[in-house]
Amino acid sequence: MPASYSKKPAVAVVGGGVCGLGIAWRLAAAGCEVDVFDRAEVGTPASPAASWAAAGMLAAQAEYEPGEDGLLGLCRESQRRWPAFVRDLEAAGGAIGYRDEGTLVVALTRDDTTRLHHEAERQRAHGLEIQSLSGAEARHLEPWLAPAVQAALRYPGDHQVDNRMVVPALVRALAAAGGRLHQNAAITRIDTVGGTARSVQTSHGRHPADVVVLAAGAWSNQIDGVPERDRPPVRPVKGQMLAIRMNPAAPLLNHVVWAPGVYLVPRRDGRLVIGATVEERGFEPGTTAGGMLGLLHAAWRALPGIQELAILDSWWGFRPGSPDDAPLLGPSSVANLLVATGHHRNGILLLPVTVDAICSLILDGTLPGFAVPFHPARFGDAPCRTSTSMASAGH
Repeated sequence: MPASYSKKPAVAVVGGGVCGLGIAWRLAAAGCEVDVFDRAEVGTPASPAASWAAAGMLAAQAEYEPGEDGLLGLCRESQRRWPAFVRDLEAAGGAIGYRDEGTLVVALTRDDTTRLHHEAERQRAHGLEIQSLSGAEARHLEPWLAPAVQAALRYPGDHQVDNRMVVPALVRALAAAGGRLHQNAAITRIDTVGGTARSVQTSHGRHPADVVVLAAGAWSNQIDGVPERDRPPVRPVKGQMLAIRMNPAAPLLNHVVWAPGVYLVPRRDGRLVIGATVEERGFEPGTTAGGMLGLLHAAWRALPGIQELAILDSWWGFRPGSPDDAPLLGPSSVANLLVATGHHRNGILLLPVTVDAICSLILDGTLPGFAVPFHPARFGDAPCRTSTSMASAGH
């Protein structure tokens, strides 16, 4: 801890998604006074935030796309940290549904197979661990896959957690560490004095803080008091999803499966999560017939047995998209105002590195090297600081 601290700072975290809660838990466990504020009830349909709506895939390799080499490194670093994060969180807050069977990406047509082979070559060139399978080998692992499956890639290191278990586990861990969660307490303004964040205004009143962490997901650029150049350039990217009921004792799938136009994520309680659309529609609520039809048809092509299963639920959520689909991690030009948002489709995967980056900045005064390329200043003219004295924090 920097010598300039007389005591550990009081921290206000804006946003009760997994990143905000994870940061708050670690800080509270380190002895900080921590308050988390969220506009709704966390981890419930009352707030269609990404943490509740997500599928929980830890798919650093299967989701890697061309042009994302920098992001791939961050995702793989976070994936490497997940097993230890699971152990710590489950010890503090209970089970989170971690599964390590791996991920399959399947091809249904000759063109799909050609693309899959090209993808394997490109990813192996980056040192990714991949197993190439024939259609028969894929069906040996997952017998209910369609006969049309011609080939597959298996990523043994791409795992999953149940995000709807992660949020309540973080809430319990935060409470056990002495942190406070304020639900249905929307932040209306971040107050600054002389270019330094000093407090947050909530629907329940003013709350002073030495440090403010802005982790409000898709809503992160809508809070007053933040100078225009420091407002994170995030936008809502809508996703629609649904779940169907499998027999938990004899599930149709055990691996996460990606097929053309869809992914399927099995849960131990028998749910099969099917997702997800990617829509630039602002904060437009609701599911649509077209969205559900597209997902179900794509899922049925890969796993025909779903046609006999009951639909449990459908929902939508808003990913926090950034201009380069990568997160914003680090300080703003407002002293003591830190940013942790813009994770797009990787919020659950990037939870450990996000927590470690922001906590390091607050507790040790430095932004870890893995997070420096994702500094918020890359999108504007705000000064790029990778260390901070937390002006007057803790005094």
